[in-house]
Amino acid sequence: MRVLHINQSDINGGAALAAYRLHQGLISQGIDSSLLVAHALTDDPKLAIIPRRHRMEYLINQLTFRLGLHTLHSVGSFDIPKETFFQAADILNFHNLHSTNFSYLAIPKLTRQKPAVYTLHDMWSFTGHCTYSYDCTKWQTGCGRCPYPDTYPAMKRDASHLEWRLKSWVYSHSRLAIVAPSQWLVEQAQHSMLNRFPIHHIPYGIDTEAYQPLDPDLCRRALGIPINKLTLLFGAGCFKDTRKGGGLLLQVLQGLPATLKAEVQLITLGQGSETIEAELGIPTLRLGYVSSDRLKSMAYSAADLFLLPTQADNLPLVLQESMGCGTPMVSFNIGGVPDLVRPGETGYLAVPYDIEDFRNGIVQLLSDTTLREHMAQRCRQIALDEYSLALQSQRYFEIYQQQLA
Repeated sequence: MRVLHINQSDINGGAALAAYRLHQGLISQGIDSSLLVAHALTDDPKLAIIPRRHRMEYLINQLTFRLGLHTLHSVGSFDIPKETFFQAADILNFHNLHSTNFSYLAIPKLTRQKPAVYTLHDMWSFTGHCTYSYDCTKWQTGCGRCPYPDTYPAMKRDASHLEWRLKSWVYSHSRLAIVAPSQWLVEQAQHSMLNRFPIHHIPYGIDTEAYQPLDPDLCRRALGIPINKLTLLFGAGCFKDTRKGGGLLLQVLQGLPATLKAEVQLITLGQGSETIEAELGIPTLRLGYVSSDRLKSMAYSAADLFLLPTQADNLPLVLQESMGCGTPMVSFNIGGVPDLVRPGETGYLAVPYDIEDFRNGIVQLLSDTTLREHMAQRCRQIALDEYSLALQSQRYFEIYQQQLA
């Protein structure tokens, strides 16, 4: 079987990294997997770039951008059937198609020639523009008069109703099976225009060898931080990304009891946290953007708790990685987070957006060493049982077989 993944990037961003791990998992299971992406950061030999018609796309974009439409100018997508990887593929696997050099209007043409699976990484595939709709449900009936036009990807003007109708037309002329990584996203898809297709639940997989518990004292020494302090860890692509909750984290930690605050230190993964130590008055190690699985595993293993006050999410990879390293978590009960953060088992699930409850979770877990040790063991066991790359690859292989049949 030969699979071709079409995505915005190979490893740049959570959705890209999740798809790349699937690509690697399939290869490890003896399946011929290739990538067709808009932007590449690796030199993977099984990778090619989505074809472009730069001048034509530039001219079309002058109109579509002003109209508030996304990706429709990327007419090079209609040339994908000329690509060697496409011609050799038995089946396609679409991934993150927004804000890329891929036009979703090409999906009917591509799926007429090859059966396809569409892996959802957020809500964009069935909304009029947004990746997360928060409290808005207009995507169920047609969008229009969008309450959040500035959310990613932002619209120049409100074309959400037109974009919604275009997507619905595309799907009515396409052959697809839908895969959603979280139970929450499965439920959203079932209430959307995608309910015309079979919808499957397959969580992301992680390399449980790369992400495994390491000696915390050795990790702290290697990172140059004290071993006798309670250690908190926060990770996101950018600390200033509102959706990931960096601002909420500041409020949470600023309100910690003074006695506890004096005992803790913080590690951050990702960009944009340059001023956090001065704002919090808590010793902070800023690791910046980290691509190394080993270094990330050291950070997770050095931490007593992983904190993610995300305001909207599918199945955060950082929570899976934390589980693999046996580090309990505190997060909000939103989106696909409850699939991973299980109260009493793997962490504390706070009431959505409730800063005080989030803080209570930190205090409760830091004050109960026995509970944290129990959670650490459960985190690791659940990662092994439910989120291995081998299990994810096998589940996708079964869906591919169904589509080919």
